[in-house]
Amino acid sequence: MSQSRGLLKFDWLTIILYAVLVAIGWMNIYSASLSESAQGFFDFNQIYAKQLLWICLSVVLIVFVLAIEAKFYERFSSIIYIAALVSLLGLFVFGKTISGATSWYVFGGVSLQPSEFAKAATALALSKYVSDIQTNMSTFKDQLRAFLIILLPAIFIVPQPDPGSALIYAAFIFPLYREGLHFLYLLLGFFAAALFISTLAIGVVWVTLAVILIAGLIYLKNRKKKPKLFRYFVIVIACIAFAFSVNYIFENIFEQRHRDRFNIVLGKETDAKGIGYNTNQSEIAIGSGGWTGKGWTQGTQTKGNFVPEQHTDYIFSTVGEEWGFIGSVVVILLFVGLILRILILAERQKNQFSRVYGYSVAAIIFLHFFVNVGMVTGLFPTVGIPLPFFSYGGSGLWGFTVLLFIFVRLDASNYYYT
Repeated sequence: MSQSRGLLKFDWLTIILYAVLVAIGWMNIYSASLSESAQGFFDFNQIYAKQLLWICLSVVLIVFVLAIEAKFYERFSSIIYIAALVSLLGLFVFGKTISGATSWYVFGGVSLQPSEFAKAATALALSKYVSDIQTNMSTFKDQLRAFLIILLPAIFIVPQPDPGSALIYAAFIFPLYREGLHFLYLLLGFFAAALFISTLAIGVVWVTLAVILIAGLIYLKNRKKKPKLFRYFVIVIACIAFAFSVNYIFENIFEQRHRDRFNIVLGKETDAKGIGYNTNQSEIAIGSGGWTGKGWTQGTQTKGNFVPEQHTDYIFSTVGEEWGFIGSVVVILLFVGLILRILILAERQKNQFSRVYGYSVAAIIFLHFFVNVGMVTGLFPTVGIPLPFFSYGGSGLWGFTVLLFIFVRLDASNYYYT
């Protein structure tokens, strides 16, 4: 194979979209972290210079990931997954606590967050299991094993505590659905989330009455088909029991800062100067951008440091203020374009392993993007989920880079042999 032919087999549209998103992300990090003491682009006392270093190292990482034979990722997926689980468990002994979460290993002056890499490892392990010839996603036993692969890293991440990173593992339900998981699981997931939020918003009594009413109406509508009354009774009891457990979960499992953020989003509390300060200032910054924005490095909210941690989870507020509505739409379209491109590539894969992995990549990026933008605009509570390729941090950038370019390598292998 010639060198030129080897390069052409990679999907360059995906690579270009990645490069554009990383470049725009760095421009916004530069603006959000620029200070008067900065000595130029390569002043490594500045956050933007550190991110530039991580980006340059990402190029080396990309070359490394693409140079490995595609079959390696499938053959050693279980070992990679076990190594990821061990790295998560090791945090409880060797991890360093940063911003209230023991989620980091520190080597000299460099800190790494293993949960960012565990997503790719879980995607590989799940793809390997689902693509096994003996696996049938329509059977409960195989479904249970697949859910266990997904839940193990999430269970290890929650006590750090890092509920935001654990939440992302819900994304794996989508590739399972593509491979034959019954739609009922998706429906149950959405219904459970709606029931949880409704109970917090209006109380368990009203939710109980609503569940009974809805079940009664559905039963009466289907009475000509002679539905089994016992089945309806069991479902209603299960829903009511879950509703009664919501307050216990909310008060005993969630931390106070998470409870406060939920209450603010639900309108039960107003705290524009306390726990709701970040979101309030973020909304002000985005709203002040208007249609075209104030211009790169010209955002008054951004330059005044009114939005805490704006270079990390709240980086999209910089986009809204300095690039305006039009710039925000462009960024959103770039993310949508990347996700759709990954899905298109996933559907053209010649083996199930690559297809499941591709859907996993698309689902993870989508959930990160969807929740982060919703969080920054005040639609969702703040849960600490970074914006892919935008938010500051070497672990996050490297984690998403590895996740994406493993799929680029798998796709190139399938492309070459078509």
